[in-house]
Amino acid sequence: MNSRRLAPLALLAAGGLLLSACSSAGGGDGDGGGSGEKLASLSIMAPYLSATPPEADDPVGEKLSELAGLDLEMQWVPNAEYGDRTNVVLAGDDIPDVMVIQQKSQGFVQTAEAGGFWDLTDYLASGDYPNLVTENEDVQQASSVNGKVFGVYRARDVVRTSISIRKDWLKNLGLEEPTNTDELMEVARAFTEDDPDGNGKDDTYGMIIPAWGATIGTGSPYDAIETWFGAGNVWKDDGGTLVPSFTTPEWKQALDYEKTLISSGYVNKDYATMDGTTGWNEPFVNGKGGIIIDVQSRAAQLAGLFKDQDPKTYDQKVALVGNIAGPNGDFALPTPGYSGFLAVPKASVQTEDQLKQVLTALDALAGKDGQVLENNGIEGDNFTVEDGYAAFDESKQDYTDVVSGAWAQIGTNVAGYVAYKPKPETAYDAELAQERLDLQEKDLEKAVFNPAGALVSKTYSTNGVQLDQVIADARIQYISGQIDESGLDAAIAQWKSSGGDQVTSEMNELYGQLG
Repeated sequence: MNSRRLAPLALLAAGGLLLSACSSAGGGDGDGGGSGEKLASLSIMAPYLSATPPEADDPVGEKLSELAGLDLEMQWVPNAEYGDRTNVVLAGDDIPDVMVIQQKSQGFVQTAEAGGFWDLTDYLASGDYPNLVTENEDVQQASSVNGKVFGVYRARDVVRTSISIRKDWLKNLGLEEPTNTDELMEVARAFTEDDPDGNGKDDTYGMIIPAWGATIGTGSPYDAIETWFGAGNVWKDDGGTLVPSFTTPEWKQALDYEKTLISSGYVNKDYATMDGTTGWNEPFVNGKGGIIIDVQSRAAQLAGLFKDQDPKTYDQKVALVGNIAGPNGDFALPTPGYSGFLAVPKASVQTEDQLKQVLTALDALAGKDGQVLENNGIEGDNFTVEDGYAAFDESKQDYTDVVSGAWAQIGTNVAGYVAYKPKPETAYDAELAQERLDLQEKDLEKAVFNPAGALVSKTYSTNGVQLDQVIADARIQYISGQIDESGLDAAIAQWKSSGGDQVTSEMNELYGQLG
């Protein structure tokens, strides 16, 4: 691969300079530059989450190269180091042909808008690459930068929010699964006050919430409740104008609901400090709390823990409920629907012909054969197909972990996931998996996407962390009773005067340009 250098990110931030690679590309009109030679290989930088990355002669990589029609030259980076490495690579001398970009960071956005990455909007819309045609335009828009698509997004479940509830406790108390926020409050009360486990002791509570220091829009239980109340999703379109969700009356109404849960004792007392990575399964399984608002996979985790305790009764412990109605309507909280994207730097892929080579390769990798290799491995080696599922060879689990922890990171699946799902161990596991799919389909119809998901405000890029913290602190202080309504209003006023009003102005200007 020819070595090319992108302008250092610091220079981009300071002066908004065009990239040196693009200045030689015929005026930066998108045609690229260089000799126009065909690519002989395809270098890809990607993170790995497995204990080790694939070996250079990994058989999955060899088969993916055959599919792509180009030798894949992988540059694997530990996931924990990936963000820092991305910045170093963008400022360095050797840029890969394709990069996994994990988030729309300030550096990436500035580099893209300065011309450092190919704008793929028209190429993906052409239909020439059917496996790269999105099945969800909302997600495609959200993954863009101010409406321009600079990468093929890596698809993830669009709707994952759900409620896991102790099924046996509902049965013991003669309660039905909740369908709205009032019924959820009643279940939380009953689980706290009505001895759901029948041991005659006052030793249970309703809802398990871990510490969640991040601000709105991070998938917390608070975010879900606020969406159910009609506050929107980070931003809300109010008659064509974007307003921050935390400035809506519905948001305040939702906070009062959360405050009632806490002040009534229906939530674990350590909600502000509980470890969110490991803490909230234990009280559910050990009979302390009975409700968790989180991703759907949480239910499968909990069922698995109950199975470890008693394989004969574990199917009677967990009920899975989707997004529920609030007092102002019936809404569902979606995810962004993607986890980063594959972007193509112009420093290495310099001509349109080379870009089409890359997109053709990525299209092939996104087909069924590619998805199976990236997500399952090699059929007949580490897995076989049974009843339409992947049955994995337990003796080769380490290798399967490398497949899912590394090769899956270059998978896009934007046209739909068509690889094999793991074979369920029991009929109940299959039933729970199907219930998840049914809930996703149902909740997608009422999903409230962030209308500003595609937009990148310059002020927010530089001051967003500080602004977010103002609202994060105010929310937890209000629902815990540390500040009253006037204190909450003061925090929102502080957000506005500290740059929030400028962010809102910039976002609305960009919103008007989306068309």
